[in-house]
Amino acid sequence: MTTALLIAAVVFCAALAQTLSGFGFALILMPIATLWLGLRTAAPLVALTALTAYTLNLIRYRQAVDVREVLRLGAASALGIPAGLWALANVDESIIRPLLGLVLIAYAVYRLIRPAGARACSPRWVYLAGFVAGCLGGAYNTPGPPVILYGSLRRWPRQKFRAVLQTFFFFNGALVVASHYAAHRLTPAVLTFYAYAAPALLLGILAGSRIDSRLNHDRFRAIVTAMILLLGLSLALGLGKR
Repeated sequence: MTTALLIAAVVFCAALAQTLSGFGFALILMPIATLWLGLRTAAPLVALTALTAYTLNLIRYRQAVDVREVLRLGAASALGIPAGLWALANVDESIIRPLLGLVLIAYAVYRLIRPAGARACSPRWVYLAGFVAGCLGGAYNTPGPPVILYGSLRRWPRQKFRAVLQTFFFFNGALVVASHYAAHRLTPAVLTFYAYAAPALLLGILAGSRIDSRLNHDRFRAIVTAMILLLGLSLALGLGKR
């Protein structure tokens, strides 16, 4: 019961971050859920909860969606998801946890440093970004870093950035949840934790929507990035391992 309530509290914070910044849900929830529940339970739980969040936020940003960009990212991601799911089932968790930590650390460092004069990258990088995102989504439910990095380097406007991320996350999340269902990983324990998480998710999205217009988004993203860095370090160093 205590663990379920703690997971619900983290889901609320992650949903708040996702609603305000357009990213951060799985990046915040997955490392903590992995520390508390283990990767085999955390992966399908976060996938199911994240898909719910992405669906609700997609409705909010639907008018700014760039369909062509999403289709290219989605096609490449679909090829990467099976590789990520294979890693989840066959690679030892003691290897996967530090790798996830390193992914989060690399992402956070880039977000904190971000060279201001960096040139816009070629749109051809979309396929690599989508494939790597699919691999990370299948294994760790964290497809965001490659796509966020790609969108930042392409210099997408803020609304397009949010809309493309939500649409891609929805597409990627639906494939991952379907794969977990087919592999019989949506166990009673996962569904029980989801029952606790769902109300917290809705409250987080509602709270984020209410305070969105009054928040300094740059400062908030810096705080979220710092949190992701700390979570990455905790996984890479094996802190809090059960």
